[in-house]
Amino acid sequence: MNMKKTILFILIIAIVGLASFTAINGMEVGKVKIEKAEDSIDLGLDLAGGVYVILEAQTDLQGAELQKAMDQTIMVINKRVDGLGVAEPNIVKESNKRIRIELAGIENPQEAIDIIGKTAQLQFIDPEGNEVINGKNVKASEARFQKTEVGDKPVVTLEFDKEGAKKFAQSTKELAGKINNEEKIIYIVLDGEVISAPIVDEPITDGKGVIRGEFTIEEANSLANLIRAGALPVEMKALQSRVIGPTLGLEALQKSIKAGIIAILIIFLFMLFYYRIPGIVANIGLAIYILIVVYSMKFLGVKLTLPGIAGLILSIGMAVDANVLIFERIKEEIRNGKSIRASIEHGFKRALTSVLDSNITTLIAGFVLYYFGIGPIKGFGVTLILGIIASMITAVFITKYLLKLTVDMTNTKNTKLYGA
Repeated sequence: MNMKKTILFILIIAIVGLASFTAINGMEVGKVKIEKAEDSIDLGLDLAGGVYVILEAQTDLQGAELQKAMDQTIMVINKRVDGLGVAEPNIVKESNKRIRIELAGIENPQEAIDIIGKTAQLQFIDPEGNEVINGKNVKASEARFQKTEVGDKPVVTLEFDKEGAKKFAQSTKELAGKINNEEKIIYIVLDGEVISAPIVDEPITDGKGVIRGEFTIEEANSLANLIRAGALPVEMKALQSRVIGPTLGLEALQKSIKAGIIAILIIFLFMLFYYRIPGIVANIGLAIYILIVVYSMKFLGVKLTLPGIAGLILSIGMAVDANVLIFERIKEEIRNGKSIRASIEHGFKRALTSVLDSNITTLIAGFVLYYFGIGPIKGFGVTLILGIIASMITAVFITKYLLKLTVDMTNTKNTKLYGA
């Protein structure tokens, strides 16, 4: 028995076991606290509730023009609250001039109004009151930290389109040539309120700008998101807002988690008894897969809904499919008289094409759903892409490495231990 390989294998199992324990129960070491995955992932409207807001358009538009303006408003609001497609909001038109928005994970109705109700008309105005460029000329906006004399400060960076960059360069060139500082100011105005008034010392010709102010990073992120989503085509007034309870509740969540645990245990036992050592490796890979998906969902801010839990359990089954395909190829190679080490190498090579074909076609479907979909469809595309990438990483790389490690560790020639 190769002791180095054995120690490495045990160390990998220990790390995966510790990570799994932390995900299930959480951990606190000194001042460092890691929440359990169940508590750190945001829940959707069906499991945790949220708030709803009814907005009414303040406009005299009628007929087709009103319909177009309301459709554009819904699109802009959707971008504001669900840019990545994982927040699972409900946005519906209640009448010709009214829109109902339901948001999960928000307890204060005013917070929802602040997010979705602002017109977000951005303007850059020179000292004479002329508009230089507006929000339509901004093609990218991000919240960043910028170094200053008093430390890092949150700012909002802007990148203009070609037309905006040309106009901005021309205006800043003229302002930089002025003598008095009052004549060199360019006012950055949001919804009629001056939010920043930088002095132009030199022409800005690279098509980029920065909004500075007394922001927190959360406020900077919110402002950047508003600018990216664009201005509302019509002014909206909040008529009603209220906290709403979950449609299903935490009991449904607990039952779904219990069902998921039972399904995972059944899969683990099947893989262990049918494939033996490869089954142990597959179970380790599957645990790593679940950890990757769960913590990626946390990182991306995915709202976990009951269909999302069902999809996650289904994706675990799909992840096992790649391992089954590879292990069956390995068993065929062993039955053809090859050594265990050679069978693993050839089995992976022969199965790789099939595994990649099935995963890449599903990945393409995920990208199509994300690109063309909105709301829950876009969110499903994100989680589908996430699951497929995690599945390919664990099945193609991690499982292969661990299988080779078991061969180096034991040097066994007993093919029954590999399910043959």
